[in-house]
Amino acid sequence: MGGDAASLSDRIADRVMLTGCRGATVDLGCGPGRLTAALVSAGVTALGVDSSVTAVQLTIRRGGLALHRDIFAPLPRSGHWDRVLLADGNIGIGGEPVRVLRRARELLQPHGIVIAEVDPPSTAGVRYDLLRWETEHLVGEWFTWAGVGVTAVAAVARTAGLRVIDVLEHANRYFARMEWA
Repeated sequence: MGGDAASLSDRIADRVMLTGCRGATVDLGCGPGRLTAALVSAGVTALGVDSSVTAVQLTIRRGGLALHRDIFAPLPRSGHWDRVLLADGNIGIGGEPVRVLRRARELLQPHGIVIAEVDPPSTAGVRYDLLRWETEHLVGEWFTWAGVGVTAVAAVARTAGLRVIDVLEHANRYFARMEWA
């Protein structure tokens, strides 16, 4: 998704997701920074956070600001972000979607919004996986991941102290917007 090789449909879906990013936005698990850089270029104060040094370097190269940090580590502006972005299924980081949403809630100011990309309706409930990155030249370490279906996100959000405001969809990509419950 996103990036130079992304389809037109994915680029439009990214824009749909970002339309709700008004005010200071933290992008948790920013990866190579396509969204963080897009926000900065649109004049939005944005910070990417990723546990990968390479991802942070790529974000900075694209014109974004980013920190090399675990999303659960101390972050600037904690409790004062207007938006917390969890793109590309990052609600499932560590296989703990409730913990990730609780962390997002901690980072938000009281009237802020979490925008999380969730799985389509074909994913029932929450599914847990062990994954690893594999390329022609590299095989990464295994890590735990969770996929949260759009039909399950309200229950997961409620457990984390959030409530779903609405869900946006484009080209079978779903974006749940949540606020403090």
